[in-house]
Amino acid sequence: MTNTCVLGAVLDYVNRDPNQPAVKDLNRALTRGELRAAARRVAAGLHQKGVRPGDRVALLIGNSVDFVVAAVGCLWAGATFVPLAITDPDVRRAQIVADCRPAQVITAGQTRPSGLPAGTVWTSLSALSAAGGPPPLPVTGRIAYIIYTSGTTGVPKGVQITSDAFFTAAEACADAVGLTPDDRALCVSPVHFDGSFSAIFPPLVRGVPLVIPDREALLFPRRFFSIVAREGITATSFSPSYLRLLRSSGRLDRLADTPLRVMALGGEAPSTADIRAVWAASPGLRVVNRYGPTETTIAVAHLDLTPELLDAGLVPIGQPHAGSSFHLVDEHGSPVDGPGVVGELHISGRQLMAGYLNDPGHSAAVLRTDVVEGATVYRTGDLVYRDDRGNYVYVGRSDRVIKRHGVRLSLVEVTEALGSTEGIASAACTTFDLEGDLGIAAFVVTDRELTPVGVRQAASQRLPETMLPDQFFLVASLPLTSSSKVDEKRLLKEAGLTPPNEGARAASVVAL
Repeated sequence: MTNTCVLGAVLDYVNRDPNQPAVKDLNRALTRGELRAAARRVAAGLHQKGVRPGDRVALLIGNSVDFVVAAVGCLWAGATFVPLAITDPDVRRAQIVADCRPAQVITAGQTRPSGLPAGTVWTSLSALSAAGGPPPLPVTGRIAYIIYTSGTTGVPKGVQITSDAFFTAAEACADAVGLTPDDRALCVSPVHFDGSFSAIFPPLVRGVPLVIPDREALLFPRRFFSIVAREGITATSFSPSYLRLLRSSGRLDRLADTPLRVMALGGEAPSTADIRAVWAASPGLRVVNRYGPTETTIAVAHLDLTPELLDAGLVPIGQPHAGSSFHLVDEHGSPVDGPGVVGELHISGRQLMAGYLNDPGHSAAVLRTDVVEGATVYRTGDLVYRDDRGNYVYVGRSDRVIKRHGVRLSLVEVTEALGSTEGIASAACTTFDLEGDLGIAAFVVTDRELTPVGVRQAASQRLPETMLPDQFFLVASLPLTSSSKVDEKRLLKEAGLTPPNEGARAASVVAL
């Protein structure tokens, strides 16, 4: 097998030196040769159980060596792996399994997990690996994996990623942070979230040792810093919300005592205040911003950040990877050009998804052929403009750039301004139902004695009156979802607020 796919690249490094370390968690470590042997046993077990190329295999396994073994084993068998969240409620898990209809569900434990529809075939990884039988020849399936994201209708939707898009993205992510076999990489994000794939698969395709502790170990900042130091971690990536958690711990200065050289951020808009705090703690650390909807495979743009870029305002997302192109269009579908002109971002190229599983209608709605002649583009719903340097700058979601009292504003800009305000360690903004109108709620973590009135007064030094949130809430921390993003629904619920009604939302969203 050639190294023009993820599995081929992994096996190529095995052939070069099978004794080099490949992957470890806090309990187990595998060399490259041991990873190949373990993945081959998984492929053999799947083959014996009747799984064939193109079949789907769900992985109910948390962050661990086992997840990597299972995923590579699925790739070996030509099967499509479908990560399931071990923290998901039974209802959501049942929805996903019913939609993807896996030929097998592989679990880490020995007992049948809850939330599986009747008739679902499952097996533990250990039992599968002990099944015996000859392994199939390594093959490349058309669809490498399916990631389920939140659907606009309230039902999860399965994003199908091709093997070519997977390999292209893994290589581009590795190039963006300059991975070499001398590095050691750390996975922080949960494996059911494709943001974790930028930390898992780029190291594997470049022969870089990977450390993937269980998720619970990394929920405590002190564990993160100790693991980075103890394991000699030089490269990692995670969400800006996780960076806020690290910063709020007051331990960022420990970065200076670690070998960490590059930190990639992605999944949501980062805060300039948090990035500056990283540089204050470790001046030589590279910080890379990455951007990419799940539908464009892991990440489709990267940019090395500098103080000069941050001084200009919102943090740019950079430019697209080789093989991908960005297109900005207005509400009429006409191209938008020129620095500073906001348009909705459409993406074309090798990293596009193959469509949503079992949903051709929704697939056709977002994979458009009538925007750019001769090309299929993915309509992101993200609002973006180009700056004077040619970098693309994310303004916000089309449903998070709103109009209140005749004034257009971006919740990203409001959040960024709050996070850069003296006395505020971190902040999150969202909308709520304000007596039938659209209100803005700000949830802030302070690093000094402040009242909500004091926070509002401080924020008024950075924001015009028309952009100030309607309500400010002081919170001890910003809760995170299982994908390491701010849990806005929980914040609203704990504050006794309700999400905006659909009428107010629709009337307030700015047309492109």
